[in-house]
Amino acid sequence: MTDSSRSILLGVNVDHCATVRQARYRSHALDHGDEVEPDPVAFALACEAAGADGITMHLREDRRHVQDSDVQRVREQIGTRLNLEMACTPEMIEYALQLKPDSVCLVPESREEITTEGGLDVIGQKGRVGEVVAAMTQAGITTSLFIDPDPAQIEAAAELKSPWVELHTGAYANAYYHEGRARELEILRSGAELAHDLGLIVNAGHGINYINISEVVTLPHLHELNIGHSIISRALFVGIEQATKEMKAFLL
Repeated sequence: MTDSSRSILLGVNVDHCATVRQARYRSHALDHGDEVEPDPVAFALACEAAGADGITMHLREDRRHVQDSDVQRVREQIGTRLNLEMACTPEMIEYALQLKPDSVCLVPESREEITTEGGLDVIGQKGRVGEVVAAMTQAGITTSLFIDPDPAQIEAAAELKSPWVELHTGAYANAYYHEGRARELEILRSGAELAHDLGLIVNAGHGINYINISEVVTLPHLHELNIGHSIISRALFVGIEQATKEMKAFLL
């Protein structure tokens, strides 16, 4: 459990509910309704009812899982917050400005990857990322940058005045059962401290599950964890409501 003086928020990423649907209905005329299942919007509402503090969705360029209509319906129906993961492309900037999610998380995107691997290179794309942060801020949309816990990337995020960062926990998750686990956790800890000292709100995500979360929640200054795959995997055995409640319990 976390320090009783603070509670970490839980954002549930529902992308892979849509992945299951697309495995059978990718070429179907409908995104939901009739025989098309599962519906990621119904899934999101169940997560919310079970205690999720927000819903995260990644609308990818190739629309491999989440579809435009999924995001629009979630925006219209949920009662908490919508966090839209997006690439720094003109199409997605325009989409986000029209949709007006509560927040956006800028992520790298490659068609070859199964899920987002590695953090955004803020330093190498400073101009482009800065333009997106400025546009979202002007529209009243909170921006987060999904970055590795690297001091230079964190400092660049602060320079661009992104209010939030989401520290990529994938290296730690991959090392959990191996020799580098303690080192990766310390890198995350140092990154969270630096981000906080620079005035950034600290979120984290990627590869967090029901085992490693007991260490993740010891990281300082955490505001929110965004978790998807592990919750959906657990839901196959216990249902999405119970899976969400079990993960939320670690954060209270």
